Amino acid sequence: MKRLALLAVVLVAGCSPGLGVDAYPTTAGSEVDCKALYADAPPKVAGEDSILVKDDTAIAWGAPPIILRCGVEKPAGLDPTTVQCNFVDGVDWYSETTADGFVFTTIGRSFYVSLEVPKEYDPASDALADVAVAVKKHDPSVTPCE
Repeated sequence: MKRLALLAVVLVAGCSPGLGVDAYPTTAGSEVDCKALYADAPPKVAGEDSILVKDDTAIAWGAPPIILRCGVEKPAGLDPTTVQCNFVDGVDWYSETTADGFVFTTIGRSFYVSLEVPKEYDPASDALADVAVAVKKHDPSVTPCE
C-alpha cells in the first residue's frame, strides 16, 4: 500500500505543469553548457527553494520567481565600454531595472546568462552570489570588466 501511495505522489508531481517561462532566442552552441549549468544550479537562491519550470527553458526559485536563463541574447543597452560592471563573486554583471525588480546579464563570458530578481528580494546581490559558482563553471570568462 505504501508503494502505491508513493507512486501516486510521483505521478501527480510528474504531471505538474511547472512555471511557464517565455521562449527566447538562444546563442547557437550554448545548449550543452546551459543544460550543465542548470544541472549544477544551487537548490536554493536568495533563501528560496527551486521550483519546476515547464519545458526546461530556464530554472527558477521562489515565489515570485527568481529566473535564470542561459544563452540569452545580448541586452540592447549593454556596451561594456560605457556601462557599469557589477562584480559579484567572480562574475561580472550588467544590471537593468524593470517594473518588477532587476534583470542581471553576465558580461565578458562565452555566452550571456541572465538572472531576473524580483524587487521582493533585497539585496538582489544575494541571488547573484548564489548562482556564481555554476555560472563560472559552465560559462567561462573571456573578457572580464576592467
